[in-house]
Amino acid sequence: MSIWWSLHLRREAASVPLARRLLIGTMETAGVDPDISYDLSVALSEACANAVEHGGDAAPGTSEAYRVTAYLDGEKCRIEVCDSGPGLVRPPDPRPARPDAEHGRGLCLIRELADHVHIGARPGRGGTVVSFDKILKWKKDPSLLTA
Repeated sequence: MSIWWSLHLRREAASVPLARRLLIGTMETAGVDPDISYDLSVALSEACANAVEHGGDAAPGTSEAYRVTAYLDGEKCRIEVCDSGPGLVRPPDPRPARPDAEHGRGLCLIRELADHVHIGARPGRGGTVVSFDKILKWKKDPSLLTA
């Protein structure tokens, strides 16, 4: 089974749970194991929160939006979050944030929850792309098959 969707969202905090709920609903309908769905939804929330916080600036002509795309294809789910901010100033630090840090945990969480993570610049446009994927496990009785 193959399912994909893409959202163009405003850089507002309210967009984060919207993307998360859509992903969870899609995976539940497709019959993905709830633990895998949860891991991916937390990783998506972190990537979206980063896009909302860091994904733009006040310069004229920059977008106040970001895009989320999810692909469930066969045994893998791939998620991409693209913003139009200034891009990465330096590569993200792969080390975990200090336990008392209030920021800097999102990318570490994504790396822990996903099987493969890529963080880089958007080709030719500026901004950042965070993409991650995870091998899927399935429930025994997916609701998509019982409809």
